[in-house]
Amino acid sequence: MSAECSGKVTLTFDNGPTPEVTPGVLDVLEARGLSACFCVVGRQLARSGEHADVCRETLRRGHLLVNHSLTHKVPLGDDPSARHASAEILEMHALMDTQLGPWGERWFRPFGGGGLLGPHLLSEPACDVLARAGYSVLLWNCVPRDWEDPQGWPREVENWLQTNQRHMVLVLHDLPTGAMQQLPEFLDDMLERGFEFTLTLPSDCIPMQRGEPNWPQSEFARVVT
Repeated sequence: MSAECSGKVTLTFDNGPTPEVTPGVLDVLEARGLSACFCVVGRQLARSGEHADVCRETLRRGHLLVNHSLTHKVPLGDDPSARHASAEILEMHALMDTQLGPWGERWFRPFGGGGLLGPHLLSEPACDVLARAGYSVLLWNCVPRDWEDPQGWPREVENWLQTNQRHMVLVLHDLPTGAMQQLPEFLDDMLERGFEFTLTLPSDCIPMQRGEPNWPQSEFARVVT
């Protein structure tokens, strides 16, 4: 799963599911024939049966579900204990299995603390857990901070595009901030301009693939405490 090409976009939505927002996002994507990665947090999934239903509907419509940690509170590198890694990754995995049944290929997105990349993302115990469980790790390269600027985040994406020719892995949030009201117009604009939306991911956003390092050791160390 790798592609290095400008003009490509992978959509990712973090911190759901949110019954009052996620179904609308699914409808917007379906109307345009687009697929996305939905990075699910355990404390959201476990809130009610309705939250689990939203995840099941996300799968039914052909999107990718991603383990985005159990609590989304402390980055794995900031608490590099084996206990923390096991709780955030494996307990969330078990919750997804219990609530959803089979949910596809195992992907994990670490909690970044505002979208920052760095050694706080992962720890050695976390890497061990992910490797043993056969996970791939999904990072990002464009975070327009839609939670801070619900109306203006598309401008931040445009600013990113002015200085980057990389395959964009875009982080948005299906949360009740009002940011997703901008999604239809944003997608229509990008499609009109000829951008290709894809679930195929660039290798520079996948440090681990199916339990094996996908980056040289010197690069891998950039995201591991």
